[in-house]
Amino acid sequence: MASAVRPPALRALKPLFNFTLHDALNPRAQTLSLRAFSSAMSPPSKAVVYEQHGPPDSVTRVINLPPVEVKENDVCVKMLASPINPSDINRIEGVYPVRPQVPAVGGYEGVGEVHSVGSAVKGLSPGDLVIPSPPSSGMWQTYVVKDQSVWYKINKDSPVEYAATVTVNPLTALRMLEDFTTLKSGDTVVQNGATSIVGQCIIQLAKNRGIHSVNIIRDRAGSDEVKEKLKKLGADQVFTESELQVKDVKGLLAGIPEPALGFNCVGGNAASLVLKFLGRGGTMVTYGGMSKKPITVSTSYFIFKDLSLRGFWLQSWMSTEKAAECRVLIDHLLDLARERKLKYEMELVPFDNFHTALDKALGKQGSRPKQVIKF
Repeated sequence: MASAVRPPALRALKPLFNFTLHDALNPRAQTLSLRAFSSAMSPPSKAVVYEQHGPPDSVTRVINLPPVEVKENDVCVKMLASPINPSDINRIEGVYPVRPQVPAVGGYEGVGEVHSVGSAVKGLSPGDLVIPSPPSSGMWQTYVVKDQSVWYKINKDSPVEYAATVTVNPLTALRMLEDFTTLKSGDTVVQNGATSIVGQCIIQLAKNRGIHSVNIIRDRAGSDEVKEKLKKLGADQVFTESELQVKDVKGLLAGIPEPALGFNCVGGNAASLVLKFLGRGGTMVTYGGMSKKPITVSTSYFIFKDLSLRGFWLQSWMSTEKAAECRVLIDHLLDLARERKLKYEMELVPFDNFHTALDKALGKQGSRPKQVIKF
């Protein structure tokens, strides 16, 4: 039985070959781990990490990480850009249903350039432009090492900021237009949260198919300017919430057919306004709850209008089995972006200014465009 007990020296060596983010936060472990590895290594990396859940502006910090091993099936990617999405914030807060164990590196989608590949990797080469598809945690760092199955090669001419953001928001818009009601040219959809990236994508993707869109925005200074921006994207009608405090909202449609499908990412009164527009047998799909207020539905909507309430969560749809289909749709969306048939407002921020971008994403500086970190 004595042989089953390893000497202290061997026990001490074991952590050196199981390097984790815990070790990265320990300078001594960094030095020892570098000595232990003898295979191909990534460059050192700079990353946004959090060691516990909580307010993102309090628990995140930018640190230097040592090189990590690039195994035979791994690909080392030099990240170029990655957005700060609401779901990223929720993961750090610890309230998102699916999240990495802490300590963790933030970020879930992005785009990068292949830096090096393991000896068994096929189909990817240094210089290729790639995205994690489906998305994968840990994108807020300068170099990411993951199995080759994580990375998907995209067209080298894809605009970097659109490649970095194509999955979470545009793909959500596309799937919701496709998955709940059979829409044909001349039909109408209605949505709140129309200024969000999903909202902007719904307007444009619907317009490309000849589908009308009715859009609801919150009351704010400069709402007329916002309306004009959305109409330039292809919106047919844009209303503030206060403009819809009338008995018959459908009288505002100006000849557009009653919407058959609605999208809600706000909740509360904004969700009720979507329901008011829907025609008999219509469906409202909820994919977010930015107001953190519940959806209240009149009984008459169920009895007399036969409305349906559904939910959409991209994470659930985008299972491993859907990876191939997901990648085809991403190519389609990036084609539209290259052709300028799909566009949305973003603000590129240098990685060194990460916490400024985070403050903007948290709404500390009012309504701001999507924050995209540029490495």
